[in-house]
Amino acid sequence: MQDFKVELLTKSNSDLFFHLIDTNRNRLEDFFAGTVARTLTLEDTKEYCAEIETKIKEKTYFPYMIIDQKTKMFIGLIDVKNIDWSIPKAELGAFIDSNFEGKGIVFNSVSGLIDEIVKEHGFKKLLCRISNRNSRSINVALKSGFELEGTIRYDYKTTKGEIVDLNYYGKIFK
Repeated sequence: MQDFKVELLTKSNSDLFFHLIDTNRNRLEDFFAGTVARTLTLEDTKEYCAEIETKIKEKTYFPYMIIDQKTKMFIGLIDVKNIDWSIPKAELGAFIDSNFEGKGIVFNSVSGLIDEIVKEHGFKKLLCRISNRNSRSINVALKSGFELEGTIRYDYKTTKGEIVDLNYYGKIFK
C-alpha cells in the first residue's frame, strides 16, 4: 500500500477533510452522523478541526486520514474514539471514498494503524461497532483479527431516526 499513507488530521488540512466528507455526505450521514453534522461548510470544518486538535492533545480522539500519495487527496478516515484509558481500550471507525471501495485500502490502512496505536498507546482492546448491513466493514474487522462478541440491540440512532442494532467486534492485545 505504498500508494497510500495514514496520518493524523490537522487543522491545516481542513479543506481536504471537508472535500472528503462533502463528496461522501449522503452515504456517511447515518453512521458518521456527528462528523457529517460538524462539517456542513468549510468554515464549520475549520472550527471542528481546531476542536479535534485539542482532543488529540488531550488524547481523547485520534482521527487518521488515509491519503492518496499520488494526488495528496484524503480518500478515507480511520478514527480512534470512545477511548477509555482505565483499561485502556478504544473504538475504531472507518470509511473510504466511494471511488476507492473494494480495493483493500481500508484493510491495509487499518491493519497498519492497529499495530502503530497499540504500540504507541498501549491499548489492551480495540473494538468496532458495525451495522449488520455493512458487510464490507464486517469483512475488514474479521480479516483484521477482530471477533464478533455479540450484538448490541437498539444501540444507535441514525440521522433518519431509525434505532438499529450494532454488532460488537473486539480484538484483545496482551
